[in-house]
This record gives sequence, structure tokens and C-alpha cells, in this order.
Amino acid sequence: MIYLDYQATTPLAPEAREAMLRWLEGPGEGADDLGGFANPSSTHKAGRAAAAAVEVARDRVAALLPKGGRVYFTSGATEALNWALFSGAKAKPGGVAGLSIEHAASLQCLERLGAAILPVDGEGVAVPPDDTLIPENGIVATMLVNNEVGTIQPVADFAAAAHAKNSLLLCDAVQGYGRVAIPDDADLIAISAHKIHGPKGIGALWVRDGVDLEPLMFGGAQEQGMRSGTVSPALCAGFGAAAALAAERFEGDAEHVERLWSLARDMLPEWTLNGAEGPRYRGNLNVRREGVNGLRLMSDARNVAFSLGSACGSGSGKVSHVLRAMGVSEADARASIRLGWGRYMTEAALRDGLNAIKDAARLQGVN
Repeated sequence: MIYLDYQATTPLAPEAREAMLRWLEGPGEGADDLGGFANPSSTHKAGRAAAAAVEVARDRVAALLPKGGRVYFTSGATEALNWALFSGAKAKPGGVAGLSIEHAASLQCLERLGAAILPVDGEGVAVPPDDTLIPENGIVATMLVNNEVGTIQPVADFAAAAHAKNSLLLCDAVQGYGRVAIPDDADLIAISAHKIHGPKGIGALWVRDGVDLEPLMFGGAQEQGMRSGTVSPALCAGFGAAAALAAERFEGDAEHVERLWSLARDMLPEWTLNGAEGPRYRGNLNVRREGVNGLRLMSDARNVAFSLGSACGSGSGKVSHVLRAMGVSEADARASIRLGWGRYMTEAALRDGLNAIKDAARLQGVN
């Protein structure tokens, strides 16, 4: 299987796996062999060691985020976004706004909150902030990198517009964290481990100092009293290791992704790019071809893993809300596919995968 679906999830880094194993082991026979399975809320020696591992991981995750804030571990970015939006809307009751191309984890919250939906242009980039749509003393949601078409959004512009009206700026940085620079202007930032070669089941919400949110859950006062429930040292350690590796390999990963982007663009000259080519993360290639049925293409190129859009909505049968928000017709949206790659993708594997997709397109009479 050739894996071209890095936006859905990324392969677990060996370093992250090794970091996790230490905190899954039981105690050994020696007095100093504590193992790593202890509850980090326990006050005995093994518990304190587990708690220390969680804090090391927190520092590693925070190193890729702005200064002057605190990282709270969550079960993933969906939880972080829900927490930020619903709690943020209570703290700042003046109204809510968010981009039309937000991930469903944000968009469905925005709809429930009666938010103003902010438009994007035909290239999948937010149009300049409309002051009449930015709430006073509210919260504005602007993603950093779109998960379907890879376009980078002008977060700083929306942060400035929000702050001018005493509103908070929430940034969904899931697809950008560890890959592109994180803007300093956000007040709340949601991230996820499994998008940067970490484990599934853990994410985080970064909260700027001075921003007060209601606790997410009550019970045991874990996560500084904001999210009760036993914290997993293993998941935290895996997230921390993945974040440290992303920081260490930031430039090398970007250069590798750029080479793969150039290769893919050269191999698919007849395919139309969805989204801007300029402000874009190069590990995401969303393209369409007239006469192609994307769903059938996935079936015929069965040894290649790619998608039609967000993994969260791929089974719904609906066309991408992102492409439709960009003005792409329903027919063109159904002829679109999303290809994603990253650190562990080789040029040879990408070439083989693209050739398989092209062969599958020929079966539909598209040369």
C-alpha cells in the first residue's frame, strides 16, 4: 500500500513509539525499577516520575507554540476546538464568527452557536475581514492550514480584526503545527499529535495567559483543574517526542515536502489545482480532472491510499463543503482528489502511487 493520505493521519514516528513504551511498562523487580504505568496524579515515587514525564512532554509541545501561554492536553483537536468555542463563547458572549472552510470539528460548533460564517475566495483563502461580521467581545475561529486544500489562511489579519473589537481569536493549527510557522497573534490554538507522527488519542489546547476559560470537565482537578481525568503519560510522551522531532527536522521536512510537491505537479500536468498555489502547505495536493469520478478512482487504484477530502466526512457521500465554499461546481468537486505526503514518503513511492492513479483514470477513459 502506498500511503498518500497524510492529512488524515501520519505514520507514527519510531522515536514517538519508543518514548511511549517506557510509560506502558509495569514495575520491575529492582527497587529502582519503577516501570512507567503509574498514575501521574499519585504522590508516590512512581507517580511523581510519571507526572514529570507529562511535564517534559508539555514543554516539548509548547516549544512549537507562541510564548506566553499554557498547553492543556486533550483527547484530540476535536475536543480542544469544542472546548475553546463553547467556553470561549461563554467568556466572550458578544457573538461568534468563523471561516466557511473550517474543519467539521469547528464548523458544527459554529453552526450550533449561530456564528457568522466568513467567506473565502475561489482559491480557498479567506477574504479580508469584514468588520461588520467580526463580533464585539466575542470569538473568531480561523484555521491556519486548510485540511482539504492546504491553503494557508491570513490568521494575523483576523487576529487584528478580532482584537480591535475585544474578541478572541481561535486558530485550528492541526494541519500547520510542526509544518509551518504558528502565528503569535492567536489567543487559543488547537493541535493534534497524530498529524505530526505522534499517537492518536491526544491533542492539546494552547491558551494565552490572561484568557479565562471554564474547565472542560470536573472530577479530579487534573490538567491544572481544567480537564479532570487520568492523564496518559504514554500518549503525552509520544506527543512530546513527535513535537521535538518536528522541531529538529522542521527545515529538512519542509525541503522534502517541496521536492515531492514538484514531482507530483510535474507528473499531473493535466489536473487542475484546487486552491491557491502560493499560500499553501506543499504536503497537500488537491486536484481535479474533468471526466474523472473520484470515488471510482479510489476503488480502481486500490493499492494507493488517498482521499476525496476530509477523512471525517469521506463516508457521507456529500461533496466537499470546502470546495463548494470556493465556488467549485458539484461535478468538479466529485472529480477532485486529495493527495498528501510527508517525512516518510519516498520519491519512488510517490511516483508509483501517481502512476497508479493515472492508470485508474485511464480506465475511466481519461488519458
